[in-house]
Amino acid sequence: MGLTEHIVMRELDIPDISDFAVYRRHGGWEAYRYALTEKTPADIVQMVKDSGLRGRGGAGFPTGVKWGFLPKGVYPRYLLCNCDESEPGTFNNHQIIDKNPHQLIEGVALSAYAIEANVAYIYMRGEFAAAARTLERAIAQAYEAGFLGKNILGTGFDLDIYVHRGAGAYICGEETALMESLEGKIGQPRLKPPFPAVAGLYGKPTIINNVETLANVPRIVEKGVAWYRSHGTEKSPGTKCFSLSGHVNRPGNYELPFGVPLRELIESPEYGGGMKDGRPVKIIIPGGASAPWLTADHLDIPLDYESLAAAGSMLGSGGVIVLNDTVSAPYVAYKMDEFFKHESCGKCTPCREGTHWLVRTLHRMVEEGHATAADIDTLHSIYRQMAGNCFCLLGESAVMPIKSALQLFPHEFEALVKRSSSRNGYQIPLTVRH
Repeated sequence: MGLTEHIVMRELDIPDISDFAVYRRHGGWEAYRYALTEKTPADIVQMVKDSGLRGRGGAGFPTGVKWGFLPKGVYPRYLLCNCDESEPGTFNNHQIIDKNPHQLIEGVALSAYAIEANVAYIYMRGEFAAAARTLERAIAQAYEAGFLGKNILGTGFDLDIYVHRGAGAYICGEETALMESLEGKIGQPRLKPPFPAVAGLYGKPTIINNVETLANVPRIVEKGVAWYRSHGTEKSPGTKCFSLSGHVNRPGNYELPFGVPLRELIESPEYGGGMKDGRPVKIIIPGGASAPWLTADHLDIPLDYESLAAAGSMLGSGGVIVLNDTVSAPYVAYKMDEFFKHESCGKCTPCREGTHWLVRTLHRMVEEGHATAADIDTLHSIYRQMAGNCFCLLGESAVMPIKSALQLFPHEFEALVKRSSSRNGYQIPLTVRH
């Protein structure tokens, strides 16, 4: 189920498309010119709504519907491009920026026109210094060509785009924490409602979309709704850039239509190339570290929002982590929750204390080799107290690894207890199966 033409990873079809002149030769910025000169902002909103484009950042909410939540007649408005990508297993935004930056910038400009914003920010994780420079060069070329600035193409539309680098905190990928950071405050989430579309950056109506979402917009405007909807499924139209990692022969980013079977992504010689050393699949984490785990029983599931939700997981960011039978489930949960503990902003007690106690308990069981039956009960108790009680989704995400491990592989936790008892605490490396 491959693509004859990529929608956002166009560097695979067009060499050097990151170059401004090459991008222009292949129709770059023409969708934007067409929109500004022949379409109203409402026309573009309706086009994106009709395309069925869903946010690629994790929630999968329909983009055009989200734009429609802006209150009428309230200005200024802001467009924020979320590029704080940093969840384990997720790395597709980076490739879009590095290889096809002009399409992202055109997408930002088109979307800003659609929502009637005159200022847009691309918020990037602080460590993405080279990517930030790539974008700034591309933005400068767009200004020079007259696609940004004042009275663009003589239409009276003004737009400025700024790249803003954060200090490097995973929580700043949460939309309200991103706005706090952009305003110069500590990156912690705000209480909702009000939602950003009503009261966002500087208290003004704000739309936040991620990189992959916005990079789709020029192609929708250029090729039309019917063309876009010819990819993917009815409820999940278009394509998704899946970041494939783990024990596969060919890790990397692969753009595929929604609905492609998970097995094809992993096993096709064109994509994952199968499992290393031919070992069997044990754990599949289909949407970044925050997604509930799947197993080899789910290899034939279609990769779309609905199918993964029906299987008890989620598409999330599209970061597909595949692990073989040499890994220990408690060890994987421990490393995942170490990440969430490190990145917790500490604003709410369930997340701050919950992630701490999860890691402390797992460390004792996994790293120190001192596991008791009471520890298993403690882990169940901690994640149940966290679930549904955290201020934002970071704490809720921390629940997923340990909940998945306990539900799918309870015998491995019981084995830790038996091993600890029989060996008097002697530690056995858990990344290798014995």
